[in-house]
Amino acid sequence: MNISYNWLKEYVDFDLTPDEVAAALTSIGLETGGVEEVQTIKGGLEGLVIGEVLTCIEHPNSDHLHITTVNLGDGEPTQIVCGASNVAAGQKVVVATLGAKLYDGDDCFTIKKSKIRGVESIGMICAEDEIGIGTSHDGIIVLPAEAVPGTPAKDYYNIKSDYVLEVDITPNRADACSHYGVARDLYAYLLQNGYKTSLIRPSIDAFAVENHDLDIQVTVENSEACPRYAGVSVKGVTVKESPAWLQDKLRIIGIRPINNVVDITNYIVHAFGQPLHCFDAAKIKGNSVVVKTMPEGTPFITLDGVERKLADRDLMICHKEEAMCIAGVFGGLDSGSTETTTDVFLESAYFHPTWVRKTARRHGLNTDASFRFERGIDPNATLYCLKLAALMVKEIAGGTVACDIKDVCAAPAEYFIVELTYEKVNTLIGKVIPVETIKNIVASLEMKITDETTEGLTLAVPPYRVDVQRDVDVIEDILRIYGYNNVEIPNTLKSSLTTKGEADKSNKLQNLVSEQLVGCGFNEILNNSLTRAAYYDGLETYASANLVMLMNPLSADLNCMRQTLLFGGLESIAHNANRKNADLKFFEFGNCYYFNADKKNPEKVLAAYNEDYHLGLWISGKKVSNSWAHADEDSSVYELKAYVENILQRLGLDLQNLVIGNLTDDIFAAALSVHTKGGKKLAIFGVVAKKLLKAFDIDNEVYYADLNWKELMKAIKSVKVSYQELSKFPAVKRDLALLIDRNITFAEIEKIAYETEKKLLRDVSLFDVYEGKNLEVGKKSYAVSFLLQDETQTLNEKTIDKVMSKLVKNLEDKLGAKLR
Repeated sequence: MNISYNWLKEYVDFDLTPDEVAAALTSIGLETGGVEEVQTIKGGLEGLVIGEVLTCIEHPNSDHLHITTVNLGDGEPTQIVCGASNVAAGQKVVVATLGAKLYDGDDCFTIKKSKIRGVESIGMICAEDEIGIGTSHDGIIVLPAEAVPGTPAKDYYNIKSDYVLEVDITPNRADACSHYGVARDLYAYLLQNGYKTSLIRPSIDAFAVENHDLDIQVTVENSEACPRYAGVSVKGVTVKESPAWLQDKLRIIGIRPINNVVDITNYIVHAFGQPLHCFDAAKIKGNSVVVKTMPEGTPFITLDGVERKLADRDLMICHKEEAMCIAGVFGGLDSGSTETTTDVFLESAYFHPTWVRKTARRHGLNTDASFRFERGIDPNATLYCLKLAALMVKEIAGGTVACDIKDVCAAPAEYFIVELTYEKVNTLIGKVIPVETIKNIVASLEMKITDETTEGLTLAVPPYRVDVQRDVDVIEDILRIYGYNNVEIPNTLKSSLTTKGEADKSNKLQNLVSEQLVGCGFNEILNNSLTRAAYYDGLETYASANLVMLMNPLSADLNCMRQTLLFGGLESIAHNANRKNADLKFFEFGNCYYFNADKKNPEKVLAAYNEDYHLGLWISGKKVSNSWAHADEDSSVYELKAYVENILQRLGLDLQNLVIGNLTDDIFAAALSVHTKGGKKLAIFGVVAKKLLKAFDIDNEVYYADLNWKELMKAIKSVKVSYQELSKFPAVKRDLALLIDRNITFAEIEKIAYETEKKLLRDVSLFDVYEGKNLEVGKKSYAVSFLLQDETQTLNEKTIDKVMSKLVKNLEDKLGAKLR
C-alpha cells in the first residue's frame, strides 16, 4: 500500500526523514519495501521556465508554424519555432529548455536543439497536457501578465516533492490499511522512543443538518451481513474537477482523479480506511435504500459493464425496484454520480468480512473496498467518516445536508476484553518489561485499562483491532512497539537433553535417499498440495469421492487436496517438455490426503480424513542422449525398477522377504506392486497410462513409482543391520534354459528357487528372454542364472548337481517348466 509522507504528517507530528519513518514502520511490523521521491507532476517541471514572447512572425516554409523569440530571463532572446495557433508577441508562456524531459504516461521526450523546416528551434513553448498540469491541447499556455520571465515553472506552479512509502500490509493488519491507521502505529512508536508528538484527526464539529428536503429512508433486511449501515443526503452539489490539492493527494499514491465527489470517497478510504459509496440520489427510486440479498441467478450489470449472475448470498444495496450495488465490493453501472448529478446520497457501512470475501471471490472481483471490508474495518468509524465526507462535499462541491443521518445498527461494536498478566508478558518476551512501560504502550495503542492489579491488567481492545483478541496478541503488540532489538540476546542457553524419535529417523533417511537419488541424476521437485479435482474424474484407483475438497477454493485449479503425487509430477514434466527439456528424472516427498465418508463421526470430525507421507519418482525421455561414447538410449520401466529396489535396499529391506506382484489399475498401463509378507503395500511402479499422458499433452512415455514412506518406516522398525566376513570359498554359477508358459513371471521362478534351496542359493537372476519361432505356441524361453555358495567349504560337483536337480524338479512340478 502506498503511503504519502506529507499526508502522514497531517495526522501525527514528527521530524523524522522518510527513510527514518520507513525504518521505524518496519521495526514495528509494518514492513516498508521502499521509499520513492515523487512530484505531483511527473518530472517536477524540471528544466521548464517562464518566458515572454518578444517577437512572433510566420514561418516562411509553413502555413501554420511561427518563428518566435522568447525572453527566458537570461538576457539573451531564444529562438523557438511554435505550431500553436494562439501564440503571439507579448504573451507570458511556459518554455521547455534544452535537456528538459516531458512525459506522456510512461513515455519520456527530451527537448533537443533542432531545425524545423530549415529554421533552428532552441526549446519548446508548451501546452497544458504537454507538461501535465491539465488536459487541454487547444493551444499553448498563456500566463497572466504579472508572471516573471526566468522563473522556474516548478516555483510558479508551486510543485512540491513528496515521498511514497511502500508499506506491505499483512492480512491481519486491517487497521493499518490507511494513512491514519499507519499514523496510529507510528504515534505509538514515537511515544515509546521519547519523541514529543500528538495524534490529530480532522474535526467534524461543523457538521449540521440544514434541511430535510431530500429524506432518504434506509432499511436493512439482513443484519448478519450488514451489522451497520449509515447514510446522508447532500442536495444541490456541482460535480466537477477536484481542486488541485485533492487531485495531488490522490495522484501521489497512484489514484487517478475522476471528479470531486468520487475523489472525496477515494480520499476517505485512503485516509481512514472506511470505504464509501456515493449514489446519485435521483436514481434511488422511491427515496428508499434497502440492504438485502437477491434471488439466485438475478442478473446485475456492474460498473465495468459486465453482466453477473448473483448468488442468494450476495448482499446488495437496492432501491424500491432493483439492485444498485454489490455491497462492499463493486458499484452498479447506473449507481454512481456523473457530471449531471445534483443530489447525492453518501453511504458509510460496516459489512461482515466473510460475506464480502465470499462474494468478491465468487465474482472474481478485488477492489479497494473489498480489500478492506473482507479483512475487517472499524465499525465505530462509519459515522465519523460519513460526516467528514459530507463536510468535504459541501466545501468542494457545494450543496446542503438535506436529511438526518440514517444509522441502522444491529448492535454496537463491543471492545474485546483481554486479561493480561505481567508474568506471561515477561515469559513470552524473554525480558522483564517495566509495568509503567507496558501500561504506556497499551495506552498509546488505544487499548483501555479497565482494571488493574499487581498481577496484571484487564484491557478493552478497540473493535478495529480484529487481530488482537487474546493475551498473546496484546503481548505481540507490546513487543513490536517496545522494539525487538531491545530484547537482549542472553549469555546463557537453556536446553534439555532429548532422544531421537521416529520423526528424526525418518528425516535422516529422507536425506539419505534424496542424496542417493540426486547422485543418480534426479532433481527434487516440490508441488502444491492443492490440486485440480478434475484430474480425478473417472478414476477408480483415486476416486473423486475420496478427495478432501476445499470449502472456499481460490480457483478450480486449486480446489482439493491431492490424493497422489502423480499429477503434480506430470505437470512438472509437461512444463519442462514444453520448454525443450524432455529428458527428466524427478523425485518428491510429500503428503497425500484421503477422505472416507464411511468413517464420518460427528464427535470426531477428523475421523474421516487420512494423511500419508509418500515418495514419488518420475522418469521420462532418454536415459542417454547426444553422447559420443554411447548410442542414444530411451529410459525404461526396468531402470525405474532398479531405482526402487536400490531405495528399498538402502533402507535395509531384504528384497527376498518382499512380495512383488502384478498390479492392474487405471493409472498404469503396466505395473508392479511391492508388499510385505504381511500384506502391507510399500510401493507401486510402472508405465503411466496413455490417457493420463494425453490429458497433460505429454508425448514421451512416463514411468512412475509411488513409495508409501509411512509404511516403509514401519517395515524397517525391526530391521537390524548386521555384517559378516566375506566367504573364503568360491561361489558357483549354473545356468538353466527353461521353456515355460507365457503367463509365468520370473518372480514365480525366483520364489520357487529360494523355497527349494535356502542354505546354498545366494542369487537368482534372469539374463535372457526369448519368444518367437521354434517355440511351441503360448511358450517362452527364460535363461536363468543360479549362484550357489557354501560358507564352510568348497562346493563339489555332487552337491551342486543335487541342488540343481532339486531345482529343476520343483520347477517342472510347480510351473510345468522344461529344460531346453
